[in-house]
Amino acid sequence: MSDVIMVNTEYIPGKRIVKVFGTIWGITVRSRGLGGNLVAGLRSLAGGEIKEYTKMLSDARNTAMERLQSAAEQIGANAVINVRFDSSDIGQVMTEIVAYGTAVLVEDVTDNIQRVGLS
Repeated sequence: MSDVIMVNTEYIPGKRIVKVFGTIWGITVRSRGLGGNLVAGLRSLAGGEIKEYTKMLSDARNTAMERLQSAAEQIGANAVINVRFDSSDIGQVMTEIVAYGTAVLVEDVTDNIQRVGLS
């Protein structure tokens, strides 16, 4: 399991950004294949969720996130902020999933600042 922190916010509570590496991404392209497209096409006639595509896209999203974490580790980042996803179709049988964000190096905040919480 990776120690890279991944968040969709601009900061991480309790951490301070000490270095910004820049934008990084993890990409995967998936194809359902002829048999899967045929089954999904038949299911789409009846309406409702097409579970074959849902699983494929969920797996692709997880792969893109794993590749994003790996890209962060390779450049020495220990966190990725502003994580986002994008997808696009390539032709009629392939889908590209991209996970991207800003790779940063963070450290714990050790200031003697008293934090006031909301109650």
